[in-house]
Amino acid sequence: METPIYDFVTKYKSSGAARFHMPGHKGKGFTGCEALDITEIEGADVLSMASGIIAKSQFNATRLFGSGITLYSTEGSSLCIKAMLMAVLTDARKQKKYQNEYILAARNIHRSAVDACALLGIGMEFIIYNSTLCITESNITAQDIEIFLKNRQENNKDFPIAVYITSPGYLGGISCIKEIAGVCEKYSLPLVVDNAHGAYLAFLEENCHPLKLGAAICCDSAHKTLPVLTGGAYLHISAKYKERYTSLATRALALFGSTSPSYLILQSLDLCNRYIADNYRLKLAECINTINKTKKFLKSNGICVLKTEPLKIVINTAVSGYTGIETSIEMRKYGIECEYSDKEFIVLMATPENSQEDFNRIKKWALGTFLVHNKKEKLALPKIHFKKTAQKMTIRDAAFSPSEIIDAKDSLGRICASETVSCPPAIPIAVCGEVIDKNMVKLFEIYGIKKICVVL
Repeated sequence: METPIYDFVTKYKSSGAARFHMPGHKGKGFTGCEALDITEIEGADVLSMASGIIAKSQFNATRLFGSGITLYSTEGSSLCIKAMLMAVLTDARKQKKYQNEYILAARNIHRSAVDACALLGIGMEFIIYNSTLCITESNITAQDIEIFLKNRQENNKDFPIAVYITSPGYLGGISCIKEIAGVCEKYSLPLVVDNAHGAYLAFLEENCHPLKLGAAICCDSAHKTLPVLTGGAYLHISAKYKERYTSLATRALALFGSTSPSYLILQSLDLCNRYIADNYRLKLAECINTINKTKKFLKSNGICVLKTEPLKIVINTAVSGYTGIETSIEMRKYGIECEYSDKEFIVLMATPENSQEDFNRIKKWALGTFLVHNKKEKLALPKIHFKKTAQKMTIRDAAFSPSEIIDAKDSLGRICASETVSCPPAIPIAVCGEVIDKNMVKLFEIYGIKKICVVL
C-alpha cells in the first residue's frame, strides 16, 4: 500500500533543502527524529483541509476500516471526541426538534467527553446501573437504552441528540454494540462510540469494530493497540452518516485541534496503513492465540484472570489478598511494566509487537508471584456503586463558574466544577455540575484523590 505522507517527508529529508521554515530545530537535534519533523511546507498538504498527500493517506485508512470516511487526529481520541459531539450537536440543530440538547451516556465515560460537553453546552444523562468506576460488574445493555427511550416517548419528553457508549472499557469489558445500534436505529438516534481501545477490532477474524456493528460515528486511539506514535487517532464516520457528518466533523477537528499537527504522528498513521495491509490480520490472530495461552497458564496457577476483549490481560489481585499496585511493583522485578493498576486490578495490554520473551516474563512472574505462593484472605474492599446524584448546574455552567480547590474529604454536598480523576483510567468520579455525595467522597479516598475543584 502507498504511504504518501512518509514518502513525501523522506524525499524532502533527502533533498538537503535549506529549512527557512518551522520547526526551529531545522532538521537537527537531540532525539534523532528531527529530520522527519516538518510543518505544512509546499506539497505537504494541510490536515485541517486535506486535499493532497494527507487526503490520500486518509482514503487508504478509509478502505482498510471500511468506513464512509476516516479522518486523522494527531491529538488522540480526546480531539476526536470533541469533534464527534460537535458534529452530532450541529446536525441535531439542523433538525430543529431538540429543546433540551443532551446525550444519553454510559457512566464509564472518559473525561474528554465531559470536557466536550462543557465546551459545547451539551447536557449528559447517565444510565445509572450497578457498576463501579471502571465498569467491572455489568455493561450497559440495549434493554437499558430501550427502557429509557420508551419512557421518554411515552411521557412525551425530549429525546437525547445521541446515545454515547465507551467500549471496550478500561478493564476490557465490551458492550453489546450491535444490539444497542439496533435500538438507536429504531428511535432514529445516532450511536456515538468511544472505541479508543479497539482500533484492532476491525481486523479480527470476525470484524467487531463499532462501525461494522452499526455505530454512526466513532473514534479509535490508533496508538493504544496499533504501532502508531502516541497521539495518533482515527475519527470514523459510517457510510450512512457520511454526508451528514463529514463537513461538520472536519470543521470541528480544525476548531478544537492545533494548527500545528505533528507530521511525525501523521507519518506514523500513514505507515500503519501499510502495516495493516501487510498480513496484520495474521499477526493479530497469532498474538491473540499467545495471549489466550498466557491467560490459560495464569489461571492454571490459581491467578484470577477476567474475561476481557482479546488484547487485554486483566487480573483481579484482590482475590489473592493483594492490591494491583503491590502486584505492579512485584512485576517490575521481572521486567514487566503494566498499563494500569489500582487497589483491585492490574491491566496488561499486548499487541503483535510484544515478543515471545515478553510473554515468557509473565509466565516467570506467575511461577514466583505472591499471588500464588503467599496468598492471603481476599481483600475486603468497599463495593461502591454509582448512584444517581443531583445535577444542580449544567456541565458548562459549572465548568466555567468561579471555583476553589478544597480537600476532597471536605467536599460532601459541594458542586463539582472540574472532574478530578487519575489518568488512567480518566473516568470522572464526579462530573461538573453534580452534587458530591458520600459515594463520591469514598471513591476519592480509594483512588487517592486529595483535592477537588468545586463551585464557589
